[in-house]
Amino acid sequence: MADVLHLAGPVLTGPSEQHDEAWVLGGRLTFERPDGDHDVTTVDGVVLPGLVDAHCHVGLDAHGAVPRDVQRTQAETDRDTGALLLRDAGSPADTRWIDDADDLPRIVRAGRHLARPGRYIRNFAHEIEPDQLADHVRQEARRGDGWVKLVGDWIDRSVGDLAPCWPLDALTEAVRVAHEEGARVTAHVFGADAVPDLLAAGLDCLEHATGLDADTAALAAARGVAIVPTLVNIATFPGIAARGRERYPTYAAHMLDLHARRHATVRAAHEAGVPVYCGTDAGGSLPHGLVADEVAELVTAGLTPVEAVSAATWGAREWLGRGGLVEGAPADLVVLPADPRTDVSALRHPTAVVLRGRAFRPAGAA
Repeated sequence: MADVLHLAGPVLTGPSEQHDEAWVLGGRLTFERPDGDHDVTTVDGVVLPGLVDAHCHVGLDAHGAVPRDVQRTQAETDRDTGALLLRDAGSPADTRWIDDADDLPRIVRAGRHLARPGRYIRNFAHEIEPDQLADHVRQEARRGDGWVKLVGDWIDRSVGDLAPCWPLDALTEAVRVAHEEGARVTAHVFGADAVPDLLAAGLDCLEHATGLDADTAALAAARGVAIVPTLVNIATFPGIAARGRERYPTYAAHMLDLHARRHATVRAAHEAGVPVYCGTDAGGSLPHGLVADEVAELVTAGLTPVEAVSAATWGAREWLGRGGLVEGAPADLVVLPADPRTDVSALRHPTAVVLRGRAFRPAGAA
């Protein structure tokens, strides 16, 4: 006798593709009813691939690296809200032990942030000079899972505003080295000034991307450069501005302007053809488990519900090179009370979370 989970469906395998039902047997998904005698548990509801947070930080809090027990709590929080695939967009902590934990989400790592000295959050990054960038990119490409994370801009206190961190020649060589190592490059960038050189250097993704304009959005679209807007994090910009207003009034005003047009920026980029994916920036100053909030923000920014859900499921998994709900795949999925393609608020209320075929109690479940 083997335990079987019957997913009564519908099972959404793509934005417009679905199966009426599916089963989980031996930790894997099948669309064919298992033969023989089994103990069968039926779960009703709309089935999606496990959600994706394409920008978070397991192993990090506002002060730097955190110990394993905190790492576990962070990962469990994501799991219990249905986020089962995480792109860790920079962390100083060693989280490789999570790969051997059957009860925690899969992580795609970008190594540790690479920043200029004094130009990023203390204890987060390798703080290096431009002539060291390529070597550190090679190192982090080998530490990561196919990604490297640069800090593209940050406040320059000598000018009192956001400013680029790297010259174009250093960026170009860094991206070349990363691609040589089989890794893609992404960059934190808030303002507009750093974006042209980042795109010219050939990077693959922009994080936050609040400074995109019509020209750089068109260029990003033409080159297939994605953005992960992290709108739930951009919502914190007014507080950042308030804390910096007295010493850096130009910077504070700039951050408020970026915040005010955040949804319009994402909308224009999306309409220009820039791929948009869901990420929360959890783990620095924000808690984990915010994917449903970010999907709702993407809808506010102008993506349709189907597009916003895809940014956190089918599309995001394809972009990261990870599988979805196909025959024989590991059963990593979330069950919802309603179809999120109609109303994305359904993502806030999973009725079941299944990871590697094992069911977990969703956050907020009675």
